[in-house]
Amino acid sequence: MTSTQSQQTTDAELDRIFQPIFARIADGAVEREVDRRLAYDEVAELRTARFGALRAPVESGGYGASVRQLFRLLIDLAAAESNLPQALRVHFVFVEDQLLAGAGPVRDEWLRKVGAGTLVGNAITEPGVGAVDRYQTRLTRRGDDWVLDGTKYYSTGSLYADHILVAADRDGERLGILVDAAADGVRQHDDWDGFGQRLTASGTTEFNGVVVPEDRILGPGYGNPGATYSTGYLQLFQLAVLAGIAARAERDTREWVAQRTRGYTHSAGDLPRHDPLVQQVIGKLSAAAFTARATVLAVADELDRVLAAGAEDEQDLVAVELSAAQAQIGVIETVLPATSLLFEVGGASITSEKLRLDRHWRNARTVSVHNPAIQKARAIGDHLLNGAELPFAWSAGERKPV
Repeated sequence: MTSTQSQQTTDAELDRIFQPIFARIADGAVEREVDRRLAYDEVAELRTARFGALRAPVESGGYGASVRQLFRLLIDLAAAESNLPQALRVHFVFVEDQLLAGAGPVRDEWLRKVGAGTLVGNAITEPGVGAVDRYQTRLTRRGDDWVLDGTKYYSTGSLYADHILVAADRDGERLGILVDAAADGVRQHDDWDGFGQRLTASGTTEFNGVVVPEDRILGPGYGNPGATYSTGYLQLFQLAVLAGIAARAERDTREWVAQRTRGYTHSAGDLPRHDPLVQQVIGKLSAAAFTARATVLAVADELDRVLAAGAEDEQDLVAVELSAAQAQIGVIETVLPATSLLFEVGGASITSEKLRLDRHWRNARTVSVHNPAIQKARAIGDHLLNGAELPFAWSAGERKPV
Protein backbone atom coordinates (compact mmCIF):
# COMPACT_ATOMS: atom_id res chain seq x y z
CA MET A 1 0.00 0.00 0.00
CA THR A 2 1.25 3.51 -0.71
CA SER A 3 0.87 6.54 1.51
CA THR A 4 -1.65 8.19 -0.82
CA GLN A 5 -4.71 9.13 1.22
CA SER A 6 -8.27 8.35 0.16
CA GLN A 7 -9.40 11.74 1.47
CA GLN A 8 -7.43 14.89 2.16
CA THR A 9 -8.22 17.87 4.35
CA THR A 10 -7.69 21.22 2.63
CA ASP A 11 -5.09 23.81 3.63
CA ALA A 12 -7.86 26.18 4.69
CA GLU A 13 -9.41 23.57 6.97
CA LEU A 14 -6.06 22.72 8.52
CA ASP A 15 -5.28 26.39 9.11
CA ARG A 16 -8.65 26.92 10.77
CA ILE A 17 -7.84 24.13 13.23
CA PHE A 18 -4.15 24.68 13.91
CA GLN A 19 -3.23 28.34 13.37
CA PRO A 20 -5.08 29.49 16.55
CA ILE A 21 -3.24 26.78 18.49
CA PHE A 22 0.10 27.91 17.06
CA ALA A 23 -0.71 31.50 18.09
CA ARG A 24 -1.37 30.42 21.67
CA ILE A 25 1.84 28.38 21.70
CA ALA A 26 3.82 31.37 20.37
CA ASP A 27 2.53 33.63 23.13
CA GLY A 28 4.37 31.66 25.81
CA ALA A 29 7.61 30.91 23.94
CA VAL A 30 9.82 33.44 25.71
CA GLU A 31 8.50 32.53 29.17
CA ARG A 32 9.09 28.82 28.54
CA GLU A 33 12.62 29.61 27.41
CA VAL A 34 13.34 31.69 30.52
CA ASP A 35 11.83 29.13 32.91
CA ARG A 36 13.06 26.07 30.98
CA ARG A 37 9.54 24.70 31.22
CA LEU A 38 8.93 21.70 28.99
CA ALA A 39 5.97 22.19 26.67
CA TYR A 40 3.67 19.56 28.19
CA ASP A 41 0.57 21.78 28.01
CA GLU A 42 1.30 22.79 24.44
CA VAL A 43 1.83 19.19 23.34
CA ALA A 44 -1.42 18.27 25.08
CA GLU A 45 -3.27 20.87 23.02
CA LEU A 46 -1.69 19.57 19.82
CA ARG A 47 -2.59 16.02 20.86
CA THR A 48 -6.22 16.98 21.46
CA ALA A 49 -6.36 18.55 18.00
CA ARG A 50 -4.72 15.37 16.56
CA PHE A 51 -1.74 17.16 15.08
CA GLY A 52 0.18 13.89 15.17
CA ALA A 53 -2.49 12.37 12.91
CA LEU A 54 -1.96 14.80 10.03
CA ARG A 55 -0.72 12.01 7.74
CA ALA A 56 -3.08 9.33 9.05
CA PRO A 57 -6.07 8.52 6.81
CA VAL A 58 -9.35 10.27 7.47
CA GLU A 59 -11.00 6.89 8.01
CA SER A 60 -8.52 6.25 10.85
CA GLY A 61 -9.30 9.55 12.56
CA GLY A 62 -6.56 11.53 10.83
CA TYR A 63 -6.51 14.34 8.30
CA GLY A 64 -5.10 12.56 5.24
CA ALA A 65 -2.65 15.42 4.74
CA SER A 66 0.05 15.39 2.08
CA VAL A 67 3.72 15.62 3.01
CA ARG A 68 3.72 19.19 1.74
CA GLN A 69 0.78 20.06 3.98
CA LEU A 70 2.54 18.46 6.94
CA PHE A 71 5.72 20.46 6.43
CA ARG A 72 3.84 23.68 5.74
CA LEU A 73 2.29 23.35 9.20
CA LEU A 74 5.55 22.19 10.80
CA ILE A 75 7.25 25.40 9.64
CA ASP A 76 4.44 27.43 11.20
CA LEU A 77 4.64 25.40 14.42
CA ALA A 78 8.42 25.94 14.50
CA ALA A 79 7.85 29.68 14.18
CA ALA A 80 5.66 29.45 17.27
CA GLU A 81 7.91 27.05 19.21
CA SER A 82 10.95 25.63 17.46
CA ASN A 83 11.32 22.73 19.90
CA LEU A 84 8.08 20.99 19.01
CA PRO A 85 8.57 19.88 15.37
CA GLN A 86 11.92 18.40 16.36
CA ALA A 87 10.26 16.57 19.27
CA LEU A 88 7.68 15.05 16.91
CA ARG A 89 9.86 13.99 13.99
CA VAL A 90 10.28 10.30 14.85
CA HIS A 91 6.55 10.11 15.55
CA PHE A 92 5.82 11.07 11.96
CA VAL A 93 8.33 8.53 10.62
CA PHE A 94 6.53 5.87 12.65
CA VAL A 95 3.23 6.96 11.09
CA GLU A 96 4.78 6.93 7.61
CA ASP A 97 6.07 3.40 8.14
CA GLN A 98 2.54 2.29 9.02
CA LEU A 99 1.19 3.88 5.86
CA LEU A 100 3.80 2.04 3.82
CA ALA A 101 3.34 -1.31 5.58
CA GLY A 102 1.20 -4.11 4.22
CA ALA A 103 -2.47 -3.91 5.08
CA GLY A 104 -3.55 -5.76 8.18
CA PRO A 105 -5.35 -5.43 11.50
CA VAL A 106 -2.24 -4.49 13.51
CA ARG A 107 -1.30 -1.70 11.10
CA ASP A 108 -4.88 -0.45 11.10
CA GLU A 109 -4.96 -0.49 14.89
CA TRP A 110 -1.85 1.68 15.12
CA LEU A 111 -3.23 4.16 12.63
CA ARG A 112 -6.43 4.35 14.69
CA LYS A 113 -4.35 4.97 17.82
CA VAL A 114 -2.48 7.74 16.05
CA GLY A 115 -5.82 9.15 14.91
CA ALA A 116 -6.92 9.21 18.55
CA GLY A 117 -3.83 11.17 19.63
CA THR A 118 -1.13 8.59 20.39
CA LEU A 119 2.42 9.96 20.08
CA VAL A 120 5.71 8.11 19.58
CA GLY A 121 9.12 9.32 20.75
CA ASN A 122 12.58 7.87 20.20
CA ALA A 123 15.55 6.37 22.00
CA ILE A 124 18.14 5.63 19.31
CA THR A 125 21.47 7.34 20.01
CA GLU A 126 23.70 6.09 22.84
CA PRO A 127 26.31 7.91 24.93
CA GLY A 128 29.96 6.98 24.82
CA VAL A 129 30.94 4.10 22.54
CA GLY A 130 27.43 3.04 21.59
CA ALA A 131 27.57 3.91 17.90
CA VAL A 132 25.05 2.44 15.50
CA ASP A 133 27.20 -0.59 14.71
CA ARG A 134 27.89 -1.44 18.33
CA TYR A 135 24.78 -0.74 20.37
CA GLN A 136 25.06 -1.47 24.05
CA THR A 137 21.27 -1.58 24.41
CA ARG A 138 20.34 -5.25 24.17
CA LEU A 139 17.24 -7.35 23.73
CA THR A 140 17.73 -10.76 25.35
CA ARG A 141 15.73 -13.82 26.34
CA ARG A 142 14.96 -14.30 30.00
CA GLY A 143 12.73 -17.28 30.42
CA ASP A 144 9.69 -16.80 28.24
CA ASP A 145 10.18 -13.03 27.87
CA TRP A 146 12.16 -10.68 25.69
CA VAL A 147 13.82 -8.12 27.96
CA LEU A 148 15.38 -4.76 27.05
CA ASP A 149 18.35 -3.23 28.89
CA GLY A 150 20.41 -0.17 28.03
CA THR A 151 20.81 3.60 28.15
CA LYS A 152 20.02 6.07 25.39
CA TYR A 153 20.71 9.77 24.97
CA TYR A 154 19.13 12.40 22.72
CA SER A 155 15.75 10.74 23.33
CA THR A 156 14.04 13.61 21.57
CA GLY A 157 10.33 13.94 22.28
CA SER A 158 10.05 10.85 24.46
CA LEU A 159 8.97 12.75 27.58
CA TYR A 160 5.97 13.95 25.56
CA ALA A 161 5.20 10.51 24.08
CA ASP A 162 3.06 7.46 24.84
CA HIS A 163 5.50 5.02 23.21
CA ILE A 164 9.25 5.09 22.56
CA LEU A 165 10.86 3.70 19.42
CA VAL A 166 14.10 2.08 20.62
CA ALA A 167 17.08 0.92 18.56
CA ALA A 168 18.64 -2.20 20.08
CA ASP A 169 20.89 -5.18 19.36
CA ARG A 170 19.74 -8.81 19.48
CA ASP A 171 22.63 -11.17 18.85
CA GLY A 172 24.17 -8.82 16.28
CA GLU A 173 20.85 -7.92 14.64
CA ARG A 174 19.84 -4.25 14.81
CA LEU A 175 16.15 -3.93 15.63
CA GLY A 176 13.48 -1.32 16.15
CA ILE A 177 11.43 -1.93 19.29
CA LEU A 178 8.35 -0.09 20.51
CA VAL A 179 8.22 0.37 24.28
CA ASP A 180 5.46 1.92 26.35
CA ALA A 181 6.81 5.11 27.93
CA ALA A 182 5.17 4.18 31.24
CA ALA A 183 6.39 0.55 31.26
CA ASP A 184 8.12 -0.85 34.33
CA GLY A 185 11.86 -0.33 34.08
CA VAL A 186 11.71 2.83 31.90
CA ARG A 187 13.28 5.93 33.44
CA GLN A 188 13.41 9.24 31.59
CA HIS A 189 15.49 12.29 32.46
CA ASP A 190 15.30 15.85 31.20
CA ASP A 191 19.08 16.29 31.24
CA TRP A 192 19.72 17.63 27.74
CA ASP A 193 22.30 20.38 28.30
CA GLY A 194 22.63 21.96 24.87
CA PHE A 195 22.56 25.77 24.70
CA GLY A 196 19.67 25.65 22.23
CA GLN A 197 16.51 23.63 21.57
CA ARG A 198 16.29 23.21 25.34
CA LEU A 199 12.67 22.09 25.41
CA THR A 200 12.81 19.17 22.96
CA ALA A 201 12.86 16.64 25.84
CA SER A 202 16.09 15.24 24.41
CA GLY A 203 17.57 13.72 27.56
CA THR A 204 18.58 10.28 28.77
CA THR A 205 16.31 7.23 28.80
CA GLU A 206 17.18 4.12 30.78
CA PHE A 207 15.74 0.67 30.14
CA ASN A 208 16.23 -1.73 33.03
CA GLY A 209 14.73 -5.16 32.50
CA VAL A 210 11.84 -3.85 30.41
CA VAL A 211 9.66 -6.73 29.20
CA VAL A 212 8.92 -6.40 25.47
CA PRO A 213 5.96 -8.27 23.96
CA GLU A 214 6.75 -10.16 20.74
CA ASP A 215 4.47 -7.92 18.68
CA ARG A 216 6.44 -4.81 19.75
CA ILE A 217 9.60 -6.03 18.03
CA LEU A 218 9.27 -4.20 14.73
CA GLY A 219 12.01 -5.86 12.72
CA PRO A 220 15.19 -4.37 11.18
CA GLY A 221 15.73 -0.82 12.40
CA TYR A 222 18.06 2.14 12.55
CA GLY A 223 21.51 1.52 11.13
CA ASN A 224 20.69 -1.27 8.72
CA PRO A 225 22.11 -0.77 5.22
CA GLY A 226 20.10 0.29 2.22
CA ALA A 227 18.38 3.27 0.66
CA THR A 228 15.36 4.59 2.52
CA TYR A 229 13.04 7.59 2.44
CA SER A 230 13.41 8.25 6.14
CA THR A 231 16.85 9.85 6.42
CA GLY A 232 15.82 12.65 4.07
CA TYR A 233 12.43 12.83 5.78
CA LEU A 234 14.01 13.13 9.22
CA GLN A 235 16.46 15.76 7.97
CA LEU A 236 13.63 17.79 6.51
CA PHE A 237 12.15 18.18 10.00
CA GLN A 238 15.34 19.93 11.10
CA LEU A 239 15.13 22.19 8.05
CA ALA A 240 11.48 22.98 8.80
CA VAL A 241 12.63 24.01 12.28
CA LEU A 242 15.22 26.33 10.74
CA ALA A 243 12.63 27.80 8.37
CA GLY A 244 10.32 28.44 11.30
CA ILE A 245 13.11 30.03 13.32
CA ALA A 246 13.86 32.36 10.41
CA ALA A 247 10.22 33.37 10.16
CA ARG A 248 9.91 34.06 13.89
CA ALA A 249 13.24 35.93 13.97
CA GLU A 250 12.10 38.21 11.14
CA ARG A 251 8.75 38.86 12.81
CA ASP A 252 10.22 39.52 16.26
CA THR A 253 12.86 41.88 14.85
CA ARG A 254 10.39 43.73 12.65
CA GLU A 255 7.97 44.23 15.55
CA TRP A 256 10.79 45.50 17.77
CA VAL A 257 11.96 48.00 15.16
CA ALA A 258 8.41 49.19 14.39
CA GLN A 259 7.81 50.13 18.03
CA ARG A 260 11.20 51.76 18.63
CA THR A 261 11.31 55.56 18.88
CA ARG A 262 14.98 56.10 19.71
CA GLY A 263 17.51 56.09 16.91
CA TYR A 264 21.12 57.21 16.47
CA THR A 265 22.57 60.66 15.97
CA HIS A 266 24.31 59.42 12.82
CA SER A 267 21.32 57.49 11.50
CA ALA A 268 19.93 58.23 8.04
CA GLY A 269 16.33 58.17 9.34
CA ASP A 270 14.44 60.06 12.04
CA LEU A 271 13.08 56.75 13.37
CA PRO A 272 14.67 53.29 13.15
CA ARG A 273 11.93 52.05 10.83
CA HIS A 274 12.75 54.91 8.43
CA ASP A 275 16.46 54.11 8.38
CA PRO A 276 17.35 52.53 5.01
CA LEU A 277 20.05 50.36 6.62
CA VAL A 278 17.57 48.96 9.13
CA GLN A 279 15.08 48.42 6.32
CA GLN A 280 17.75 46.47 4.46
CA VAL A 281 18.25 44.13 7.42
CA ILE A 282 14.52 43.44 7.64
CA GLY A 283 14.46 42.78 3.92
CA LYS A 284 17.31 40.26 4.24
CA LEU A 285 15.62 38.50 7.16
CA SER A 286 12.41 38.26 5.16
CA ALA A 287 14.30 36.82 2.19
CA ALA A 288 15.98 34.23 4.41
CA ALA A 289 12.63 33.09 5.81
CA PHE A 290 11.10 32.90 2.33
CA THR A 291 14.03 30.98 0.88
CA ALA A 292 14.13 28.46 3.72
CA ARG A 293 10.39 27.84 3.54
CA ALA A 294 10.40 27.43 -0.24
CA THR A 295 13.31 25.01 -0.06
CA VAL A 296 11.66 22.81 2.58
CA LEU A 297 8.41 22.66 0.61
CA ALA A 298 10.26 21.78 -2.60
CA VAL A 299 11.79 18.71 -0.94
CA ALA A 300 8.41 17.89 0.63
CA ASP A 301 6.93 17.78 -2.88
CA GLU A 302 9.58 15.22 -3.87
CA LEU A 303 8.82 13.13 -0.80
CA ASP A 304 5.12 13.22 -1.66
CA ARG A 305 5.90 11.69 -5.04
CA VAL A 306 8.28 9.05 -3.67
CA LEU A 307 5.96 7.99 -0.84
CA ALA A 308 2.92 7.88 -3.10
CA ALA A 309 4.82 5.37 -5.24
CA GLY A 310 5.55 3.18 -2.21
CA ALA A 311 9.12 4.40 -1.49
CA GLU A 312 10.58 1.30 -3.15
CA ASP A 313 12.43 2.60 -6.21
CA GLU A 314 16.10 3.01 -5.26
CA GLN A 315 16.73 5.77 -7.79
CA ASP A 316 13.84 7.76 -6.33
CA LEU A 317 15.15 7.23 -2.80
CA VAL A 318 18.63 8.39 -3.79
CA ALA A 319 17.20 11.43 -5.58
CA VAL A 320 15.14 12.55 -2.58
CA GLU A 321 18.06 11.95 -0.21
CA LEU A 322 20.29 14.09 -2.44
CA SER A 323 17.66 16.85 -2.49
CA ALA A 324 17.34 16.81 1.28
CA ALA A 325 21.13 16.94 1.67
CA GLN A 326 21.47 19.85 -0.76
CA ALA A 327 18.62 21.63 1.00
CA GLN A 328 20.39 21.14 4.33
CA ILE A 329 23.45 23.04 3.15
CA GLY A 330 21.41 25.81 1.56
CA VAL A 331 19.00 26.35 4.45
CA ILE A 332 21.73 26.36 7.12
CA GLU A 333 23.83 28.84 5.16
CA THR A 334 20.76 31.07 4.74
CA VAL A 335 19.24 30.97 8.23
CA LEU A 336 22.28 30.99 10.51
CA PRO A 337 23.67 34.33 9.25
CA ALA A 338 20.19 35.85 9.44
CA THR A 339 19.81 35.01 13.14
CA SER A 340 23.02 36.93 13.82
CA LEU A 341 22.30 39.79 11.39
CA LEU A 342 19.09 40.70 13.22
CA PHE A 343 21.10 42.36 16.02
CA GLU A 344 22.35 45.03 13.60
CA VAL A 345 19.01 46.87 13.76
CA GLY A 346 19.57 48.11 17.33
CA GLY A 347 22.11 49.00 19.96
CA ALA A 348 22.70 47.20 23.21
CA SER A 349 19.00 47.26 24.07
CA ILE A 350 18.25 44.59 21.49
CA THR A 351 20.31 42.15 23.54
CA SER A 352 17.92 42.43 26.49
CA GLU A 353 17.23 39.13 28.24
CA LYS A 354 13.55 40.08 28.24
CA LEU A 355 13.51 39.79 24.45
CA ARG A 356 15.55 36.57 24.28
CA LEU A 357 16.27 37.18 20.62
CA ASP A 358 19.47 35.25 21.15
CA ARG A 359 17.36 32.07 21.33
CA HIS A 360 16.88 32.23 17.56
CA TRP A 361 20.62 31.94 16.91
CA ARG A 362 21.12 29.38 19.70
CA ASN A 363 18.26 27.22 18.45
CA ALA A 364 19.32 27.49 14.81
CA ARG A 365 22.95 26.73 15.64
CA THR A 366 21.90 23.67 17.68
CA VAL A 367 19.57 22.27 15.02
CA SER A 368 22.11 22.86 12.27
CA VAL A 369 24.77 20.64 13.84
CA HIS A 370 22.53 17.57 13.70
CA ASN A 371 24.17 15.61 10.89
CA PRO A 372 27.10 18.04 10.51
CA ALA A 373 26.86 20.06 7.34
CA ILE A 374 30.55 19.68 6.49
CA GLN A 375 30.11 15.89 6.36
CA LYS A 376 26.97 16.21 4.27
CA ALA A 377 28.61 18.61 1.82
CA ARG A 378 31.50 16.19 1.37
CA ALA A 379 29.09 13.30 0.79
CA ILE A 380 27.23 15.30 -1.86
CA GLY A 381 30.46 16.15 -3.66
CA ASP A 382 31.72 12.57 -3.57
CA HIS A 383 28.39 11.34 -4.90
CA LEU A 384 28.27 13.81 -7.76
CA LEU A 385 31.93 13.47 -8.70
CA ASN A 386 32.56 9.78 -8.11
CA GLY A 387 29.17 8.11 -7.85
CA ALA A 388 29.74 7.28 -4.18
CA GLU A 389 26.67 6.11 -2.25
CA LEU A 390 24.94 8.67 -0.07
CA PRO A 391 25.07 7.96 3.70
CA PHE A 392 21.64 6.60 4.53
CA ALA A 393 21.32 6.07 8.28
CA TRP A 394 17.85 4.66 8.80
CA SER A 395 16.24 1.63 7.28
CA ALA A 396 12.84 0.17 8.06
CA GLY A 397 13.98 -3.14 6.60
CA GLU A 398 11.07 -5.28 5.51
CA ARG A 399 8.51 -2.76 6.79
CA LYS A 400 7.16 -5.57 8.91
CA PRO A 401 3.84 -4.43 10.41
CA VAL A 402 4.11 -3.74 14.11
